[in-house]
Amino acid sequence: MMPCESALPPSSSHRSSCRPSPGSAPWIRLGAGGSLRVGFVAALLLLVGCGQGADLEQPTPLYGEAPIDYPIGLWDEGVEGTTLLRLRVSETGEVDSVEVVETSGHLGLDSAAVAGARDLRFQPGRRNGKRVRMWASLPVHFSTRPRSSEER
Repeated sequence: MMPCESALPPSSSHRSSCRPSPGSAPWIRLGAGGSLRVGFVAALLLLVGCGQGADLEQPTPLYGEAPIDYPIGLWDEGVEGTTLLRLRVSETGEVDSVEVVETSGHLGLDSAAVAGARDLRFQPGRRNGKRVRMWASLPVHFSTRPRSSEER
């Protein structure tokens, strides 16, 4: 499978043949100091146009944990869901655009995912060795249940 790269967001008229790899989504866990964080299992999924002959490298997270907090009130109520985000990683590795592609069905979870994604930092993606801006898909799973050993 080839990574994908584009300077434009995906459109409904263009569908990529790239598929996510198993275990590539972040997971929620109890972090240090009792706060809830999202940890990355693997790199992000890139959505837009597969490269044809270009040497593409996907952006990779710089931290083991993402700064996405699970809203404590929703945790206490047992509210769970998955928010699918589309984010653009700049040439400097900062997230410069975030939007919700699929809602979790809970505004609080979606808002937490968007707010936390803005603070993520990455090793920038590259095309032919040059840093480039890339769009990526980031599913954020909010779950109150512990991960199974298969998900680790």
